[in-house]
Amino acid sequence: MKKRYLLLALILLSLISLFLGAKSITLEQILNKDLESINVFLISRIPRLISILVAGVGMSICGLIMQSITQNKFVSPTTGATIDSAQLGIVFCMIFLPSASIIEKSFIAFIFSLAGTFLFMILLRKLKFKNIIFVPLIGIMLGNIIGAITNYFGYKYDIMQNIGSWMQGSFSMILKGNYELLYISIPLIIIAGFYANKFTVAGMGEDFSTNLGLDYNKIVNLGLVIISLVTVSVIITAGNIPYIGLIVPNIVSLYKGDNLSENIFDTAIVGALFVLFCDILSRVIIYPYEISVGLTIGVIGSITFLYMILRRDYYEN
Repeated sequence: MKKRYLLLALILLSLISLFLGAKSITLEQILNKDLESINVFLISRIPRLISILVAGVGMSICGLIMQSITQNKFVSPTTGATIDSAQLGIVFCMIFLPSASIIEKSFIAFIFSLAGTFLFMILLRKLKFKNIIFVPLIGIMLGNIIGAITNYFGYKYDIMQNIGSWMQGSFSMILKGNYELLYISIPLIIIAGFYANKFTVAGMGEDFSTNLGLDYNKIVNLGLVIISLVTVSVIITAGNIPYIGLIVPNIVSLYKGDNLSENIFDTAIVGALFVLFCDILSRVIIYPYEISVGLTIGVIGSITFLYMILRRDYYEN
């Protein structure tokens, strides 16, 4: 698939997203300087589009890095306990640091996310599996344990409703002034691009990387930091948006192969396209109302994940 077609589709869907919503806005109104339409456009539509694109690009690249590091096609922030750990960090802030700023909450969530991801990586090193399906299952079980702890504290402190509203992935509440935390993902994505070749080498294994003179642990730790920071920025801003990092890199690898350095740009574009498409779909299914984009992506992602498992022989060859 040629990059220009992907970019053309991205531009087309972006234009649809900008003018789609309960408040009808047309290009004519913008050109005629209709104040109400311009305010909605600048305060809501543009921030929402930026958030969708950054979230799609960031989470897709996180999945690509995580799959390369673990040498497993079924691993992502969703199946590697990264998202669940970040959610536990947010709940911790709700209970013990209710007056914390958004930056402080992000930092605490980042610590929890990084710790959960490291724990997942430690389990992978301790437990050796011949069947690659067991690796994400370990991550899912670890994530469920962390999720159970989150729910326990939620019920104990009677904040389950707050947790539910916070964790539900949606871009409907994105407005100017409450989405800028996502900008932290942009330099991290650029760093991931610079280190793409090293992530590719690290994905060949510790012994091979060391023989080539690569500091394996340093590169892996850098990858985990990038994954955790991007995941936290997305969750804090838009809530839980699952499966992006799982299915997008696999879609790209079907026609580009498994070289991270060659796939990273296509993965970013396809990730943005996928999230943008799902967001538009969520807004038109019951228009003028909208359903959670996390629900839409969760349904599509679950079906795709099941399909990938059923075709596991392809990934083992």
